[in-house]
Amino acid sequence: MTEFERVYRAYFDDVYRYILGLSGDAQAAEEITSETFFRAMRAIDRFRGDCDIRVWLCQIAKRCYYTSCKGKTVPMDEEKLAQCPSREHTPEERCMRLEEAAQIRAALHHVPEPYREVFMWRVFAELRFKQIGELFGKSENWACVTYHRARRMIQSRLEESADEQ
Repeated sequence: MTEFERVYRAYFDDVYRYILGLSGDAQAAEEITSETFFRAMRAIDRFRGDCDIRVWLCQIAKRCYYTSCKGKTVPMDEEKLAQCPSREHTPEERCMRLEEAAQIRAALHHVPEPYREVFMWRVFAELRFKQIGELFGKSENWACVTYHRARRMIQSRLEESADEQ
């Protein structure tokens, strides 16, 4: 097994979950993850080792994802929406949750790095603070503090948006 095959096997699931969290679409996540590893394979000789390889791969994945999103609008699939399990009891409550999720994603775009990245690792990839700290070469405490600051930034942005309406 080559070194790249080991990297692929070790990090495929992490990259896939990260993109699935960003996109919310399993098929798109598979395609973008494949594209990510294709690009990584072509660029592996330029990887300097300044960061964890998982961070490098996810940065490639994030660029692939945003490139794939340019100029696209995603129609809401009513059938999939109806099949989604939900704790809410009424369609109105489900719509409110979807609207809140969209508002959080929009607010997240205004959060600066590294807060946005840490928030996405925690929420979308479901990494523990210790893992996030290791990705950035920082402590578990740093990751925890950074995540909570990101949450506050998002909350402030949501409150500002509510005040504007």
